[in-house]
Amino acid sequence: MIQVNIHDAKTNLSRLLEAVARGEEVVIAKSGRPIAKLVPLPRLERSPGRLKGKIRIAEDFDAPLPEPLAVAFRGDSD
Repeated sequence: MIQVNIHDAKTNLSRLLEAVARGEEVVIAKSGRPIAKLVPLPRLERSPGRLKGKIRIAEDFDAPLPEPLAVAFRGDSD
């Protein structure tokens, strides 16, 4: 575990985040007293089809927009 003061944490944030990415924990202290800890996030397992049956795409998903809405998106001002 690495412990740094706030000033060093601000100065070396990229280096500290690289250490966290390698699995280390970093404690940030103020006046020598720990106040925060940087820890690696757990890796999320991705699996194809995980949302099958939970998402529905409308039949007209790619239909043209109604003209008033299309005008608003284009920023046309008539």
